[in-house]
Amino acid sequence: MHRRHFIKKTAATAGGMLILPSGSLFAQSANGKMNLALIGSHGRAQALWPTIKKEHVIAICDVNEHNLALAAKEFPKAKQYHDWRKLLDTETTLDGVVICTPDHNHAFIANWALNRDLHIYLEKPLAITCAEARTVRSNYLKRKHKLATQVGMQLHATPNFNRLRELIQDGAIGQLRDVHAWGNRQLPKPGYLPAAGKPPKHIHWDLWLGPSPYHPYNPAYLASPHGPGSGCLSWNMYWDFGAGQTGDMGSHTMDLAWNTLDADLPTWAKATGDDYNPDVTPVKMHASFGIPANHWRPAIRLNWHQGGSMPNSPDRSIDLRKIDHGAMFKGDKGIIIADFRRRILIPYGHNADMSYYKPRAKKDTLPDIGHFQMQWINAAKSGNLKTACDFAYSSKMIETMLLGLAAYRAGDTIQYNGTTGTCNTPNATALLTKKYRPGWTING
Repeated sequence: MHRRHFIKKTAATAGGMLILPSGSLFAQSANGKMNLALIGSHGRAQALWPTIKKEHVIAICDVNEHNLALAAKEFPKAKQYHDWRKLLDTETTLDGVVICTPDHNHAFIANWALNRDLHIYLEKPLAITCAEARTVRSNYLKRKHKLATQVGMQLHATPNFNRLRELIQDGAIGQLRDVHAWGNRQLPKPGYLPAAGKPPKHIHWDLWLGPSPYHPYNPAYLASPHGPGSGCLSWNMYWDFGAGQTGDMGSHTMDLAWNTLDADLPTWAKATGDDYNPDVTPVKMHASFGIPANHWRPAIRLNWHQGGSMPNSPDRSIDLRKIDHGAMFKGDKGIIIADFRRRILIPYGHNADMSYYKPRAKKDTLPDIGHFQMQWINAAKSGNLKTACDFAYSSKMIETMLLGLAAYRAGDTIQYNGTTGTCNTPNATALLTKKYRPGWTING
């Protein structure tokens, strides 16, 4: 019997003494600390070590034995694993998992963890195909009343995200019409790397590949060109391992826009960019999406630009290219241009005297998120479960972005049914998923 099921049964027969507020269950220790597993223990995970050290990290997992040894120095009592599947099947006293693996494993590990009723902190992106995003969301929605989830879009915690939401939804630029987000990182690659000998003994290459189709070992896939945490720049541009800048900085930058929109899935998508490469995601691309109307705004066009594609500047005095990652909101009375920490409001038109807009009183502004990772831990431990970037919010955003990649590959506008997760043609629908290696399942 899994520990969480055991606790629920025991609490029911013991007057509920083990149940914390809102039904959150942490009985492994008297001080209510969470039992956590860290899957992908180095690189980006290092930034999370100080936070999760405040809890009980009882298991760590990495396919690189050298990285695992470094993590073991931080978490000396944690049991060590190389295969995350074995960890999740063995560690029955877990309360939650922190996932910092390469992107092509994200949806698989998250879905396995959901199946075990575990709270989840998952580095971005949540998925690398639309089908993966939908699978994880569907599973999460069945469990949202008992699990806290957070996708690692930590820039969401900067106050500018709240200020933009307030400005847009309170009418500072009038009726919203058009939204653009962009990222200018450019990492061109010709194709998958050639074989370069056998993997060294400390690298479990088969487990690094995980569910992706087989590719021969090359150490350049595992390089960290700018130090720990930059390893994604060596592999996320390949179709089998990631979604390029769409899933990388796109997860952060589109979040600036998505947070303001209260958006549902798009009804159509189209994209243009570099010539298609079957190995590598495009560097330069412009994708646009038809976002349905909701109770406070009309239907709008949402745009994503990457790798040198940029929206037109609203004025020749403004050089948008000086903002590497930013967003622009166009309304019928003005424009807002923003990066992660700053914003500029430009009224325009004969009636754009700002008399129509009344800023919120300080007491009515949205509260700061605070520490992003601690928001997830506190949500899990308190039973509140509310986080800024839960799997419902984050999965719809990344599904939209990944639909742009599908439209790019289709070479035409695609109509999308967000209810069924299908397109208007079988060929386009086939682009919403990918092939996996035999023996790997997302529903373990």
